Amino acid sequence: MASESPAAARNRREQLRDFLRTRRARLTPRDVGMAEGGGRRRTPGLRREEVAVLAGVGVSWYTWLEQGRDINVSGEVLDAISRALRLTGPERAHLYALAGLNPPRAGGARETSVTPELRNLIDAWTPRPAMLRDRHWNLLAVNDAARTVFGYGDTDHNCLVTFFTNARYRDMHVHWASVAPDVVASFRADAAHFPDDPEFARLVDDLSAVSPEFTDLWSRHDVGDHVQAVKAVLHPEAGDLVFDKTTLTVADRPDWHLELYNPRPGTGTGDRLERLTRVRTGAPA
Repeated sequence: MASESPAAARNRREQLRDFLRTRRARLTPRDVGMAEGGGRRRTPGLRREEVAVLAGVGVSWYTWLEQGRDINVSGEVLDAISRALRLTGPERAHLYALAGLNPPRAGGARETSVTPELRNLIDAWTPRPAMLRDRHWNLLAVNDAARTVFGYGDTDHNCLVTFFTNARYRDMHVHWASVAPDVVASFRADAAHFPDDPEFARLVDDLSAVSPEFTDLWSRHDVGDHVQAVKAVLHPEAGDLVFDKTTLTVADRPDWHLELYNPRPGTGTGDRLERLTRVRTGAPA
């Protein structure tokens, strides 16, 4: 973007502040699929903390952005905020302009560091769910089956955040309440391996700002290992689905973990999964 005068930059940031506030105010947690916390809400629409968690950015950073401070932004972060706020194409381009960046080309996808071979493996696992996550539990790649079966959406960027904030995900998982302590204990154990990595602390702080349940479990200081797990969901279309989860470490990226879900024998999950896939793809029965 061409150079601008200090007055023009200040005016642009003021417009950015007002634009983000109005986009946030028009949404509720239910609109974006978030589990609503207890208590009376004083903020119309989404809270800043909720937008930050949905977008996968720090609460302080998003607050500074919405306050119109002169901070550095990237296209990737603006795209994440656009998804969190459910912006239309013109609104997304407007956000770029107000942030001082050239608007993106329509439909242009940004490159990621996940290799084509890994993506092909994850996609080939369909109709069974599969996903790739990093050491912070950020979702690097998710196949269509995982989106359909587990309820992942466009704003789901982190497994832990999704577990506590995605209302559809929570509603479908049969044993959510009993599994939650183990999930938090596993995340604490993972974080302990990287004491100098501030991203773990940021995730904890930001999730604590929107989830009292997570805050309570985190305060227990329980730790636990990752084990072969059984994942059971009550899908609104397919009914009961039960999977055995296997987690594999990527050889040349030991901080990346591939999660593969196989229908548990004797549960009828395989047949239900195939029927669900046929219905979703329009394939003949």
